[in-house]
Amino acid sequence: FDWFAQDRAGNVWYFGEDSTEYEGGEAVNKDGSWEAGVDGALPGIAMPAEPAVGHAYRQEFYEGEAEDLGEIVRVGERTSVAAGAFADVVVTRDWNPLEPDVVEEKHYAPGVGLIYEVKTAGGDGEVELVEHSGGG
Repeated sequence: FDWFAQDRAGNVWYFGEDSTEYEGGEAVNKDGSWEAGVDGALPGIAMPAEPAVGHAYRQEFYEGEAEDLGEIVRVGERTSVAAGAFADVVVTRDWNPLEPDVVEEKHYAPGVGLIYEVKTAGGDGEVELVEHSGGG
């Protein structure tokens, strides 16, 4: 579970997450869980209102648990995934000082959100939106 809110300026804020890791159907830990205002955790920006190339920002902060950072690397992109083709896509580069070798690139479509992500360093893997209920 993730908690988001949008301010009057249009910035989307990230206020925390409740993460559970499972093994064999059993919950084994809650690593990475955090909530803004608890134990010094602070909210971060999930998406700035006016994304501009080069704008770097803190996405979340709970020292030692959740310290993700992002930077806008491209705007106005067109990205095609299984769910369709999207215009005016914002592309971010995301990293975390707790896992400095892992870097992800994420594509966000207006009115939809995250449509594609791929690890560009520190491993393999990608996530692609395959269906959604809005326009695209």
